[in-house]
Amino acid sequence: MTPESQLRETICRTGASLFNRGLTHGSTGNISASLPNGGWLMTPTGSSLGTLDPARLSKLDAVGRLIDGDKPTKEAFLHTCMYRERPKSGAVVHLHSTHSVAVSCLDGIDHANCLPPITAYFVMRIGRLPLVPYFPPGDEALANAVAKLAGRHHAVLLANHGPVVAGSNLSAAQDAIEELEETAKLFLMLRHENVRCLTPEQVAELEKKNA
Repeated sequence: MTPESQLRETICRTGASLFNRGLTHGSTGNISASLPNGGWLMTPTGSSLGTLDPARLSKLDAVGRLIDGDKPTKEAFLHTCMYRERPKSGAVVHLHSTHSVAVSCLDGIDHANCLPPITAYFVMRIGRLPLVPYFPPGDEALANAVAKLAGRHHAVLLANHGPVVAGSNLSAAQDAIEELEETAKLFLMLRHENVRCLTPEQVAELEKKNA
């Protein structure tokens, strides 16, 4: 099996895992991964992450042009702008995961950092999570808004929409977006409780180790 064939299979397994565990639904969410020789594989438009076909994944060249497979997700620009701003990234995952979307709809959250440092793993895998202003689905102006933050943040939360996370590879991106979703769930569960978050000193220590 070639590296590209292996990557196609990995994308489909990842999509099925996310879908089967309820982290996305219907035809929402999309995944991309960098090809060894440049360009990307991406999930097609209108596809369910639960039933992806390796042979039908969209194959894009290094400038984002479709060269094989089905038409890519209409949110392809979210992926390409993350890769452009974070050239060392090997994969990008975007979900409409329930708790993360719920947080993105809250009034009064800190737009510079939507979730507090509840756990060490959130700090290590996500860090600071900025909110990107709302744009209608498919609006390519969203790419410019994401690009302004992507150079400093590998994870962003789209207002009234959901998270976008880049990682060094697909496993890292998946781990990070799942950690984000679990932290969003904890945040909503604890929102009206007295919460003991990590201190700034504890956060700084984790960031130093994770640098």
